[in-house]
Amino acid sequence: MAIGAETFFLDPNFQGSLQRQIQQIVASAILSGRFLPGEKMPSSRKLAAHLGISRITVTLAYNELVADDYLTSASRSGYFVSKSAPISPLPEQPPHQTRDRVNWDRVIRHNYTGGKLVEKHFNWRQYPYPFIYGQADISLFNQSSWRLCAHQALGKKEFDSLTSDYGEMDDPELISFIARHTLPRRGILARPEQILVTLGAQNALWMVAQILLSRGQKVVIEDPGYPGLRDILRHSGAQVLPLPVDEDGLPPDLLPPGIDVVFVTPSHQCPTTVTLPIERRRDMLRRAEKHDFLIVEDDYEFEMSFLKPPTPALKSLDEDGRVIYVGSFSKSLFPGLRLGYLVGSEPFIRQARALRHAILRHPPGHIQRTTAYFLARGHYDAMVKQMRDAFLKRRQRMAAALADTPLEVAGSASFGGSSFWLRAPEEVDTTQLDLALRARGVLIEPGQPFFAGQTYPRNYCRLAYSSIKAERIGEGVARIAQEVGTSLELFTN
Repeated sequence: MAIGAETFFLDPNFQGSLQRQIQQIVASAILSGRFLPGEKMPSSRKLAAHLGISRITVTLAYNELVADDYLTSASRSGYFVSKSAPISPLPEQPPHQTRDRVNWDRVIRHNYTGGKLVEKHFNWRQYPYPFIYGQADISLFNQSSWRLCAHQALGKKEFDSLTSDYGEMDDPELISFIARHTLPRRGILARPEQILVTLGAQNALWMVAQILLSRGQKVVIEDPGYPGLRDILRHSGAQVLPLPVDEDGLPPDLLPPGIDVVFVTPSHQCPTTVTLPIERRRDMLRRAEKHDFLIVEDDYEFEMSFLKPPTPALKSLDEDGRVIYVGSFSKSLFPGLRLGYLVGSEPFIRQARALRHAILRHPPGHIQRTTAYFLARGHYDAMVKQMRDAFLKRRQRMAAALADTPLEVAGSASFGGSSFWLRAPEEVDTTQLDLALRARGVLIEPGQPFFAGQTYPRNYCRLAYSSIKAERIGEGVARIAQEVGTSLELFTN
């Protein structure tokens, strides 16, 4: 690999000659590991032109570095970092350490830290028993077909998908597939003008909050519920009203008067996995019309319906345009995709489109076109079928393993999904349980981040089976049960 001349900068305050400064720049870079053995140095002509100095100055500096075995020279090939160059055992110290004199507590006007979020483990694959939600199982992902679709989107004929500035618009092929195939499966009919592509469901929910909410408005969320939504609303200035869910989801008769927006996960409640019955959905829509509030439906993971077909989306029952629908491809494809969509009435989508344009213009065109090809060519449906089969097998194994443990299933998914919401004995704190289990190679998700407020039950947790092999589920659950038993013994003693 060649080292670019643009990585060199002269310090006007350097105490010494230009030759000595170049020597120090190169030696420091080699000692710190920034310049690696075998890498080609910029030619003396290029470096001299870049720095605006004499070429002989660069050549003399290089020759001194060769004499000290920092560099080697090859006839007609130039200079290279020596493979036997000295390596410093200590990290390089910057020549000028910036002293931060800003009082950040005074100048920061909005505090975005401190929310209760589910911890994400970037090294989760190193754990043999990862019962964590939302990570991709690469054995179930059709990498070869995705690669072909990406290659086609990079082709000369389709190069516009990569190079074009869509402005406020989206890839027409992706929008067409969403309108003609994805949404009708949920009972939703929408025109392209009513659909907007987003950077995942989180981005969609943030835009909804920015457009609909202001300080003092009343917003209803589910409790327990999605921590990411609660964190978004924490910054909106709205009055957030958490309502407890039961075995059928959010009870409409608990909705208080004077509310402005209700956020709900009716098809697959997060995290309990329960499904809102049709009767409750119709009741919620009647109340929305009567009391003039809006409903935001997060319809995540509806594709994972292997126990029975999913119920139609709440949006499909909406006759007044009161439901804003949030969908995502990141859950079913892979989380790093960050691609979702909003469906709503045209006045709302126009505002969302303008807001998105002001922030990021549009999601990357190449990602949109690659996803469109993956969907339209049938690769997505084939992969989802494979995932359903695998998840059904894993769910059955986990249900059987859990039957012999002190853990109780606290939420029953009616159509499938990828996780269990569990209740441990009251004496067990699942946050502490999680820490103890990590030493035994097990990852779980404590329930604490899903609950609103400072007072909440500490004995809940979510166990997902989307990221763990079926053959490891039994042993993993056994280790969890053993650790729960240990916690109970310590509590008793």
